[in-house]
Amino acid sequence: MSEFIVEGGCRLQGSIEPQGAKNEALQVICATLLTSEKVTISNLPDIADVNNLVDLMTHLGVKTSYLDRHTCEFQADNVNLAFLHTEDFLKKAQSLRGSVMIIGPLVARFGEAVLPKPGGDKIGRRRLDTHLVGLEKLGGKFDYDSSKRVYNITAPNGLNGVYMLLDEASVTGTANLVMAAVLAKGKTTIYNAACEPYVQQLCRMLVRMGAKIEGIGSNLLTITGVNSLWGANHRLLPDMIEVGSFIGIAAMTGSNLTLKNVGVRDLGIIPDAFARLGINIEVKGDDLTVNQKEIYEIETFIDGSIMTIADAPWPGLSPDLLSIFLVAATQAKGSVLIHQKMFESRLFFVDKLIDMGARIILCDPHRAAVIGSGKFNSLKAARMVSPDIRAGIALLMAAMSAKGTSRIENIDQIDRGYEHIDERLNSLGAKIFRN
Repeated sequence: MSEFIVEGGCRLQGSIEPQGAKNEALQVICATLLTSEKVTISNLPDIADVNNLVDLMTHLGVKTSYLDRHTCEFQADNVNLAFLHTEDFLKKAQSLRGSVMIIGPLVARFGEAVLPKPGGDKIGRRRLDTHLVGLEKLGGKFDYDSSKRVYNITAPNGLNGVYMLLDEASVTGTANLVMAAVLAKGKTTIYNAACEPYVQQLCRMLVRMGAKIEGIGSNLLTITGVNSLWGANHRLLPDMIEVGSFIGIAAMTGSNLTLKNVGVRDLGIIPDAFARLGINIEVKGDDLTVNQKEIYEIETFIDGSIMTIADAPWPGLSPDLLSIFLVAATQAKGSVLIHQKMFESRLFFVDKLIDMGARIILCDPHRAAVIGSGKFNSLKAARMVSPDIRAGIALLMAAMSAKGTSRIENIDQIDRGYEHIDERLNSLGAKIFRN
């Protein structure tokens, strides 16, 4: 099992550009199944989750060709549906949660799909009801194989447009249903749709491919089905979670960093939320500069009560950033309540931070109170294990700001979402060694 050996206390200096958005990449790669023509996607991050999905698509019969390290051409003109019924497919799909988003395109275009229980981060229950109920409303038929824990999904008469009100604004659920609806007969209305920038990007790519989608950017999408789609070129947005990670790293290490080409327009409230922790962020065009030479102080509410930072569907704060906010708060002056509403296991990594000297009270599976130390390098080095992508980067942040040398095991989890993070941070002055 690979590990990082991290020498803490190093201040960083320079500029860094975020990778392409992981979550957007998983959506738009699955969308290439909707057409037999070539689709070219650029700014793809070179990370495990994306590479594994490309590999899955290749085994499914999609022609994949990398034009350069971050640009890949896809052509699904000879899809091998028989592969869906093999043990190899089940193994690959189960190891990658993003694989759930192939079922919408496959059912819409070919009338069949297979869905094993997907893998991904161990952060609590992650329901698939939104995907399954929505596809069922569109006309999909489900047969569950309890021995293999696999859903076989068919649409023998094709899919038909329908009105649906989603029980939750699921990002992947919305993406799946939009991809299914673009080839369904008639009009589909999706209310309480997720409207994250990455869903907007997916919709815009589909429109360039010939889909008819109204309401992009809102929670009410109206989709008029078409007979077929054609090819397109698409460029991913910068990854907002990586942008937030770099802001947190700069603040905790007392560094002066410039984040280049971050896609400021699509960051929503992220810069303002970090400012509530007292972190100094300056916007210059499409760049962000963090110059954190002094300790940052957490704001209070107007009435003087303790600040609460909570996740919410877009345009609220992404749940993927809560781990980063929590760790950044350990160095700040003041107190904050971190409220992770969506996943009940995502805060369980705080025991590792407590071992490092952080003052954190885990109130329940969803809430943690952080009493900041008010000084740099207040944490002490420790040996840790990364439980998931976001907790992994949060632990790396803690190790970089701690006194002494820390070890982080199971860094394959970090590699799933962050491209060569050790090399990129080392170029700025960090001391991270991969073992």
